[in-house]
Amino acid sequence: MSGRAQLMWDEAVTGYDFGPDHPMDPVRLALTWKLVQAFGLDRDVEVVAAKPAGESTLRLVHREDYVEAVKAASADPGAADGSYGLGTMDDPAFAGMHEASALIAGQSVGAAEAVWRGEALHAVNFAGGLHHAMPGGASGFCIYNDASLAIARLLELGAERVAYVDVDVHHGDGVQAAFWEDPRVLTISLHEHPRTLFPQTGWPEETGAEGAAEGSAVNVALPAGTGDAGWLRAFHAVVPEVLAEFRPQVLVTQHGADTHFEDPLAHLAVSLDAQRAVQVACHELAHSYAEGRWVALGGGGYAVVDVVPRSWTHLVGVAAGREILPEAVIPEGWRQEVFARTRQLGPGRMTDGRWPVSFAGWEAGYDPADRLDQAVLAARRAVFPLRGLLA
Repeated sequence: MSGRAQLMWDEAVTGYDFGPDHPMDPVRLALTWKLVQAFGLDRDVEVVAAKPAGESTLRLVHREDYVEAVKAASADPGAADGSYGLGTMDDPAFAGMHEASALIAGQSVGAAEAVWRGEALHAVNFAGGLHHAMPGGASGFCIYNDASLAIARLLELGAERVAYVDVDVHHGDGVQAAFWEDPRVLTISLHEHPRTLFPQTGWPEETGAEGAAEGSAVNVALPAGTGDAGWLRAFHAVVPEVLAEFRPQVLVTQHGADTHFEDPLAHLAVSLDAQRAVQVACHELAHSYAEGRWVALGGGGYAVVDVVPRSWTHLVGVAAGREILPEAVIPEGWRQEVFARTRQLGPGRMTDGRWPVSFAGWEAGYDPADRLDQAVLAARRAVFPLRGLLA
């Protein structure tokens, strides 16, 4: 197996563009790529542009009629079929939508193939992580669910146990739905509580279909306002124990940057430094429990200058084995690129000034009156006994 990481990148993924007033501005992808280059990380990874996902691949997860609806809306955005979630405020139709969405999906599928076949130990697609798309409909800025498609391809190639860990601020509902009845896939999502945030799913009681798949879905619903210490405490109180029991052959992770305190669409208070800490933890967990096989995806994130490029550049550095130090000064050339593209001033360092981030481990005990600890305990009590673990 090659120890070299792959970075999936094709400039055409920036064609995934819902328009100038939409929060998911593709400049976040372009600026991430430019920051990766500014730090020279593109020389530490193999940069690969995979083919778009073909129809047979898309149908591993998505219904044929939905794919046809996306293609029709892509050719004629004015005729988008709203019954499939297309042409809505969240998912407005645009020319070339099918092609751009299939290209992003193809990068995640290609990443999964490379890791499974031993062509790379780690693979990153920061354009991916579009975790809300359902088998038969668009949802939450997501047309095709590249994360689910990557997992489905791993199963098709012979994987028997795939773990998916989602730390986006929004529940990874589309991936959970795709594998709700499949015990071969463990889905773990840490997200803002469904009472206060889209998609209003991801309750602790959602644990997978009755029968063999019960206990294959894990949901940690965090109270609004959760900051670094609570977020990291919740992650480490749930994820490592479940992964150790499940013993995945591949770890797929989704790193939405919208947990950040500057994100305009959510209500958590997590810093870039805590996001980096979870990226490092996921890398270590892949080596501890999945023989190092790690597919890392992007996701949400709508502070498109200050947060997303820095967070995902850290992710590429972790996967490449050349972590960017939090105190690293951002190259001036990138800041000039930011201003030229956005007329905004870019950040100066790769930290929010909170490194190192500290938190209290679960093993030290919990406070039953603390809302964060209540959320963690609810998740553990819902799923741990189903997996033969002590809650």
